[in-house]
Amino acid sequence: MTGANARELLFLLQDLEERSRRNAVGLPRQDEVRESWEGIMFSVSGLRLVAPLGELVEILTYPSSVTPVPGTQAWVCGVANVRGVLLPIVDLQQFLGGATTVTGRRSRVLVARQEGTRVGLLVGEVFGMRHFLEENRGRAPVYENRLQDFVRSVFEENRESWPVFSVSALLRDREFAVAAA
Repeated sequence: MTGANARELLFLLQDLEERSRRNAVGLPRQDEVRESWEGIMFSVSGLRLVAPLGELVEILTYPSSVTPVPGTQAWVCGVANVRGVLLPIVDLQQFLGGATTVTGRRSRVLVARQEGTRVGLLVGEVFGMRHFLEENRGRAPVYENRLQDFVRSVFEENRESWPVFSVSALLRDREFAVAAA
């Protein structure tokens, strides 16, 4: 390549760069960043709750075969074989002092992990996953039952209240840990 060709090539590249800069659209302006929180929405005793997404491993339909375990609390439904692994299933509503959950097509089992062991929490219904803005989190109301031990905050959005149910607090609870009758 001759000196004249190199200068011409350099001139063309500079011209291309200049035209590109003139016609370039700037990056979109980023609006205010708002911190969000994700949870799984479900119901217990007719109350709609939300559990932190990170505290649950999966959501199952109620297994077709649950084997009762003799000598356990009434709120222990039994164990089910889920993909070759025994999963203890607990009726969350009954544990919290409510009536036995009626299993049907809407009932689900929220699977949580506790120190390497999984436990299934039977709930009346799961509504799905939702993102909440942290700025909409407030203090939970006072509950007159065991729910008080597991709900410490609530999200208020669109005129709806979603108490945050701490699955990790449930798994650390002494009464929950002792399932023997």
